[in-house]
Amino acid sequence: MLYFGGLFTIVTVCLWVFAIVDVITTDEGACRHLPKVGWLLLVLFFPLVGSLAWLVAGRPVGYGQRRTQAYERSAPTYPEYDRPGRFAAVNPEDDEEFLRRCRERAEEQRRKGREAQ
Repeated sequence: MLYFGGLFTIVTVCLWVFAIVDVITTDEGACRHLPKVGWLLLVLFFPLVGSLAWLVAGRPVGYGQRRTQAYERSAPTYPEYDRPGRFAAVNPEDDEEFLRRCRERAEEQRRKGREAQ
């Protein structure tokens, strides 16, 4: 029985610390139902109930999802395009020029590889 109580305490403390850090790092305007200071006080003074309330009712909807910036693709074609901040060409001619240079570099590397053998 003591083991269960100790495990419950460790889980509660971990949840409490997570909720405190999450409340502090959340933008003021993104908090739901209470101001950020209210959530912080609730989580600090009522660790278990406050932490659970923050996760259920206070945490912003869609937290962790990022919006695409200007010149970023909204729907990536390939996984390597998922990097945040990746530049995407505005007009198709710039993309074609880039792909042409990539093909030229690849051909040159293949030619050098064949010469080295």
